Amino acid sequence: MGRKKIQISRIMDQRNRQVTFTKRKFGLMKKAYELSVLCDCEIALIIFNSTNRLFQYASTDMDKVLLKYTEYSEPHESRTNADILEVGLNCSPRRFCSSFITHW
Repeated sequence: MGRKKIQISRIMDQRNRQVTFTKRKFGLMKKAYELSVLCDCEIALIIFNSTNRLFQYASTDMDKVLLKYTEYSEPHESRTNADILEVGLNCSPRRFCSSFITHW
């Protein structure tokens, strides 16, 4: 039996929102770590919370990754929340992933 699917919308209760942010931030950083190790890639993750507090994760030196980013001039993938919604959040994960790849 799988987990219950939750609706993605802003959490109104401040305390619940903070708890969710903390847990999901850790999960996101863990996934970034796993991706960097499994696929031998450099990752820089920058997060500002609702009170503008900065959180960052880098698989190597953050400044070096950001310098590499600013100097990169080739065409590349760039995604926003709107892109995710356009492809469709209601698709199954497998179908969503394959349609996301073919759109780019």
